[in-house]
Amino acid sequence: MPAQPVSRPASLVLAVAGAAATALAFPDAGIWVGAPLGVALLVVGLGRDRARWNALVGWVFGLVFFAVHLWWADEAVGAVPWLALSAAEAGAVALAAAAWTWARRAPVIGRHGWLQVLAFAAIWVAAEELRSAVPFGGFPWGRLAFSQTDSPLLPLAWLGGAPLVSSVTAALGALLARTWYAARRRAWRTAALPVAAVAVLLGAGLLVPLDTSAQAGTLRVGVVQGNVPGEGLDAFGRQWQVLDNHLAGTAALAHQVGPGQLDVVLWPENGSDIDPQAVPAAAVRIDAAAQAVGAPMLVGTVQYPATGGRYNTSVLWQPGVGVVAQYSKQHPAPFAEYIPLRSWVRPFSSAVDLVTQDMLPGHTVGLVPLASPRLDRTVGLGTVICFEVAYDDLVRSAVSAGGEVIVVQTNNASFGRTAESTQQLAMTRFRAVEHGRAAVQVSTVGVSAVIAPDGTVEQRTGLFTAEQMVANLALRETTTPATRWGAWLAGAVDVLALAALVLGVVGARHPRRHDRIELAE
Repeated sequence: MPAQPVSRPASLVLAVAGAAATALAFPDAGIWVGAPLGVALLVVGLGRDRARWNALVGWVFGLVFFAVHLWWADEAVGAVPWLALSAAEAGAVALAAAAWTWARRAPVIGRHGWLQVLAFAAIWVAAEELRSAVPFGGFPWGRLAFSQTDSPLLPLAWLGGAPLVSSVTAALGALLARTWYAARRRAWRTAALPVAAVAVLLGAGLLVPLDTSAQAGTLRVGVVQGNVPGEGLDAFGRQWQVLDNHLAGTAALAHQVGPGQLDVVLWPENGSDIDPQAVPAAAVRIDAAAQAVGAPMLVGTVQYPATGGRYNTSVLWQPGVGVVAQYSKQHPAPFAEYIPLRSWVRPFSSAVDLVTQDMLPGHTVGLVPLASPRLDRTVGLGTVICFEVAYDDLVRSAVSAGGEVIVVQTNNASFGRTAESTQQLAMTRFRAVEHGRAAVQVSTVGVSAVIAPDGTVEQRTGLFTAEQMVANLALRETTTPATRWGAWLAGAVDVLALAALVLGVVGARHPRRHDRIELAE
């Protein structure tokens, strides 16, 4: 039975409303049900069989959503880059909307409601995968999966990571839209089927076993959030102050627990604003702190090679020895840590000149080996830096290489008192469940947190405070299905999306359906 689409103005209103609802699903609001509801509003708004019009509707949805979700970028780099990023990310939603319009023209998809839901979910996730990879390495912020850390769907991350959770969230939206269409026709029996499917999907996470037990002992860690002397662009305005703050925090930690009681002390990204491998005075002070606390320290700093550029680096500092291992960020943030197409971008924002030396990518997996005398073995710290927590492959490779816990070192000082830090915390929680690992997010200014392998936040700090935490992290060695097969699942979803699109292109040879869609009973 054909379903009469809403008017063009109404479809744009639905796009805006859907974007707002979806944005509310993410921190700080964290109303997780907003994501499927927002997607449902978008699906209803995409009722016309016009790919170009639906692309516009999808772009409006994306623009509003990303402008709200990424408004912390305005705090960090200004309005023009913030809006440019939002508009570019919205392009992926526009592509998904157009692809969905083509795919549902395939007769086999048009005749089967469950295929419509499957095709929409696959296309949505394929668009997420696309914008997570291109351009300039992609930007995965705002994936539906990261809005579900407080929902019944979170345990599904253990099975299939972000592709699976985003797929199910998008499918819930499509099912809710089908329910609305059926109710509009007063086809109550037809409406009951998607409602039942929604209940089944929401309950599926209850069947996933999330083991939080320690399989290889526990790691006793100290976490230092030292704070910075200013906010935004002034956060690192006083040289040595950030280092001094974290040295003071480490001294407070040593006083709290006593020397030799910790296996490792974790500092955040840029915890030292002075490179201790290049400045002897910084090395002396860091080593004194490590000896006082009686433990190695994982210190975030910046290195400047003689060949130019810089590395965002985490070094493991052994008391009395110095650096014994290190990891350099593999995925520097474009237009923040390095400037692509600098001469082309400068006319739009002079902020590009604030990045005087482009950051270089590291080339080793994020695994830092920590020799633990107490455990009489080497413990693998799966380490990523800042925005890297958003990239599936970087966290997966760190765990697959032997990471028994996940450490996310970050510096959120540039983003002021926005939701950027808590959005990042949601991703860290998601990664803990996805890989079955305890996790720590340690920030210069907060929010820092200790997270159990089931995603539970056990401790957390405030924002723009100087705090310390002590925790026993469960060390785990078994790998989850998501760790082993997550990349394959993402590839399979992409293939499904492409197949649906090809079927739709072939089906487009048939006459159009009078600017409306067909809904299978």
